[in-house]
Amino acid sequence: MIVRSFKDIEGTDRHVKAASGTWESKRIVLAKERVGFSLHETILYAGTETSMWYANHVEAVVCVEGEAELTDHESGLTHSITPGTMYLLDGHERHTLRVKEDFRCLCVFNPPVTGREDHDENGVYPLLTEPEAETEEV
Repeated sequence: MIVRSFKDIEGTDRHVKAASGTWESKRIVLAKERVGFSLHETILYAGTETSMWYANHVEAVVCVEGEAELTDHESGLTHSITPGTMYLLDGHERHTLRVKEDFRCLCVFNPPVTGREDHDENGVYPLLTEPEAETEEV
């Protein structure tokens, strides 16, 4: 059993800030836990726009605070995302989030991320794997 809080991982290597400066993410469950998914709390900053394409991952996102506009580049549809709203990128959709007010969400990735990923020039996370090792406790 693993028990940890987002507060426990502040300032550690699990607390990732995007090179773009548009978001930060606290990765509370990573690939090294070997449970088949990763779980993150992510904050995207008000007034920013982030284009993403999870070509290698499926992501579910639940908004818990703030507001953003989500544009699905595959369908052309735009959705308002507010607290209690979930979106699932089950078709690896290219998408853009335009953040109206700081947007805090919980995200689940499959396959799980390692914690070393950042979006490349296409908005894609590379598919990184963990070497065989024992679970690390925080």
